[in-house]
Amino acid sequence: MSEASRPALREQLGVWLKDRWRWERALRSRSRRYLGLTNRSESLEPAPDGSGYRCCWAYTSRLHAPLVQSRLGQRLLQRCLADAPIERRSAPNPHSGDPDLSVLIGHRGSERLPLLLATLESLAAQEGVHLECLVIEQDTTARIAAALPAWVRHIHAPLPNPGAPYNRSHTFNVGAREARSGVLLLHDNDMLVPRGYAQRILQRIGAGYQIVNPKRFIFYLHQGHSQAVINSTAAFDLRPAEYIVQNLEAGGSMAITAQAYASLGGMDEDFRGWGGEDNEFWDRCLTLPTWTWGYEPIVHLWHRSQPLKGERDNPNLGRARTMLQLPAQERIQRLRHRSSETNHGT
Repeated sequence: MSEASRPALREQLGVWLKDRWRWERALRSRSRRYLGLTNRSESLEPAPDGSGYRCCWAYTSRLHAPLVQSRLGQRLLQRCLADAPIERRSAPNPHSGDPDLSVLIGHRGSERLPLLLATLESLAAQEGVHLECLVIEQDTTARIAAALPAWVRHIHAPLPNPGAPYNRSHTFNVGAREARSGVLLLHDNDMLVPRGYAQRILQRIGAGYQIVNPKRFIFYLHQGHSQAVINSTAAFDLRPAEYIVQNLEAGGSMAITAQAYASLGGMDEDFRGWGGEDNEFWDRCLTLPTWTWGYEPIVHLWHRSQPLKGERDNPNLGRARTMLQLPAQERIQRLRHRSSETNHGT
């Protein structure tokens, strides 16, 4: 036996002895017990109504057992999609009047345009909800307007500095000012959601929560599988995901009332490039009534990693750690003042 094979064998044995039995019980259960699957060292808190779980640790993690035995991850995805199916449509059902929900999606460049279009199709398939979708293109030149479906509003919002890296916070702040609904869904351009996703979010908002983080598992597809899904030639669960992420907090997709977004000062545009802005924003969100128990599966389409992602010296992550040492109310007041200046054109 080679030295290289020993760790892999030990991991396989560890999963068989310590994980496989609980995964089998959860995946074979007729209930949604599978939503409670997590790593051995992690703990979950059930939702007040039993519909999901809050992750009792900081930041994201990847489920370990499916990395070792990929079939477990594939079966988890299959169970999730059986209860919360993802569909794609070219356009939502026609509605009149003000929307129930405004979906805000930031975008730059043409490389991820196919991912964006697939994401829009999953949003168009939402049921029981009148939604509008705003794509905020943060580019020096408007490049994608003609490629977007007619039901989507395109907003061209270039940064003052043409050479600046992508600023996710800026796109959402611009979108929030343009939105017509009292509820905002801050959503990335590479995430496909179940057809009841928006409706369930609005139910939480109607119950008195001002912020809703509904995500439980995010299934990151392999490159080839992702392309086949985009081309509609493969099912979402045709093969195991590359990895499965949990506890994404404000990253990827979350809902917030427009009033709460304004009261928090919006997102901090001093985070330039990848990372940090969602952690800082989430910390401020927790000062308001927030639904923190995840129950939704999301399929994440493959793309090349953003600059700064995975780099230990990423200045955004260092800035986030520094900012989180300051009281949330202090940061809120600073950002509300800045937002007021922006809205008044000063």
